[in-house]
Amino acid sequence: MSNVQTRGTRVAKREYHHGRTPAAWTGSAITAVGFIVAAVGFLMGLNWLVIGIGLGVAVLGAVVGGFMRKAGLGQ
Repeated sequence: MSNVQTRGTRVAKREYHHGRTPAAWTGSAITAVGFIVAAVGFLMGLNWLVIGIGLGVAVLGAVVGGFMRKAGLGQ
């Protein structure tokens, strides 16, 4: 954690490094679940519906991570 000087007062500012942010963890977890679902669909004999749902969830993970980053929860 670092401190930022603002007109003689100290304001605590939270810093994250190496992708260890709530946005990165959430986006990665959702994306991993999506790829696991897609892999299960592949192993079920190319069940394209399950594969599509899994890939959709993976894309959703990237979108959620991006929104969380814009909300100030990431770098």
